[in-house]
Amino acid sequence: MAAAGDDHAVLFAGVDEAGLGPILGPLTLGYSVFQAPLSAVNLWESLAPIVTRDVKRGEEAFVVADSKQVFTRNPRGARRLEATVLGFLALLDPARQPRRRATDVLWRTPAALAPDREYLAAPWYGAADFQLPRALDAGLLELRIEKLTRSMRERRVELVDAGVAVHPAAQLNRSFARTNNKSRTHWDASQAIFRHLWEEHAHRGLRLVVDRHGGRFRYAPSLRRAFPEAAIEILREHPARAEYDLVEREPTGDEPRRMRVTFAERAENRSFPTALASCLAKYARETSMHAFNAYFAGLQPDLKPTAGYTTDGRRWLADATPAVETCGVARELLVRSR
Repeated sequence: MAAAGDDHAVLFAGVDEAGLGPILGPLTLGYSVFQAPLSAVNLWESLAPIVTRDVKRGEEAFVVADSKQVFTRNPRGARRLEATVLGFLALLDPARQPRRRATDVLWRTPAALAPDREYLAAPWYGAADFQLPRALDAGLLELRIEKLTRSMRERRVELVDAGVAVHPAAQLNRSFARTNNKSRTHWDASQAIFRHLWEEHAHRGLRLVVDRHGGRFRYAPSLRRAFPEAAIEILREHPARAEYDLVEREPTGDEPRRMRVTFAERAENRSFPTALASCLAKYARETSMHAFNAYFAGLQPDLKPTAGYTTDGRRWLADATPAVETCGVARELLVRSR
């Protein structure tokens, strides 16, 4: 606990997913890590007015909130989500330049989080090399990024790390075959990000907030399997919030790695990094589905696009029979088994 008047910098992170439920398209997971003075960790307050939760202010401010609120299937919703994702990812570029190609969002990630090439054999991933931004004016976005950069510098806030992990349908199907359990597959995908955050940032002490995995609220056994080198203390386990302290038993550096992990219901409402992670995951999934729909429209121009969720996904599979037969893609590359 910090002493009164202590305003040391703290490192805090968030993880969230998009696309666990659909039958088409990838599961995507986003993560973000910030450093800020202890007094400024509520970034909605410390970065106001350039950052907001209010979707109505999306034309003037970066909206960081649950992606289900940020993104709607209309031009305004697309602009809101794209501005937030490309705006914050630009902070990781030394020149503060937004990413210009969709592939830079989908695949520019640590090697441990990238899918194997075999999972990218689906031809629509080859259609993902299109220019960004799609919904925004690039010049106006760059001006907004300059304002965000100044605001964060003034408040001594830094985006340390951020990205997405994309799990194509073929990768999910292989995991489903191994685990026979969708929630276990979700955990395994999340665990890879938890390990990345532990290895890259926990030596400085890290506070991680994760959106709760379904109805689950006990995570200690899974954390012990994922982090055998850490002592794990259960701080609380309640349906709305489960919290754990992880401390490295035999430090590999000067100080032991430490990470407090909180699994919380509606975590995007309490944690800015988790809300940004939600937006990153959603944008990666929507970008993937844009490539998916563009590829199949090239084979069957009258084909109505899909977001891949169960009911419409089944409609799409029926409508797309000619295109699917034309491309000859294997079903396990296209449709999830769960």
